[in-house]
Amino acid sequence: MLSKIEKLIDEINKVHLAFSQDYFETGKIEKVNLKHTLSKVPVEHILAYRLNLHESINDYLYRADLYDTSYFYRVKTSEYILYKIERFNQRSEGYPVNSILNDIFGVRIVVDSITIQQVMDNLDIWKEKYGLKNWYLRDKEEYIGIHIYFKNSSNFYYPWELQVWDRKDAEKNIQSHRKYKRGFVNN
Repeated sequence: MLSKIEKLIDEINKVHLAFSQDYFETGKIEKVNLKHTLSKVPVEHILAYRLNLHESINDYLYRADLYDTSYFYRVKTSEYILYKIERFNQRSEGYPVNSILNDIFGVRIVVDSITIQQVMDNLDIWKEKYGLKNWYLRDKEEYIGIHIYFKNSSNFYYPWELQVWDRKDAEKNIQSHRKYKRGFVNN
């Protein structure tokens, strides 16, 4: 299973690069340094990226060599992105956009506890090998999961996220997401 995780990381990294180059390197889209705070990155830039990604991601994933790997993915909704922007605009300290919106595209894979430990043991090597932005183990708000971020060494490309969950934590993580991440939705 560890080789499938490494292959998933490699393929997401390749898809991220291909999409980002096709989107940002054509000269049709103004490139904005995402190390800037929200005040210097137009919301229209963020939402146009999200919409283009949403409409084309399956074309890119189709070309990835992931047919033997079960994973889930999603593109964040415009509503949640606007909610997140509003929340961070209320803070006095400025955060870079590529830290706030580091998961417009996200992939999730659920594995057993042994694989989780093996992934943890290899992430520093993979970070170097694949040029990953960073990774960390999140353990708060009734949620436990490894978060891995892709940006292909460019502050002009929105980062993507891979979450690796332990099967034993999956139901609790879903409940945590429901409780803490979906509060912006009015029923």
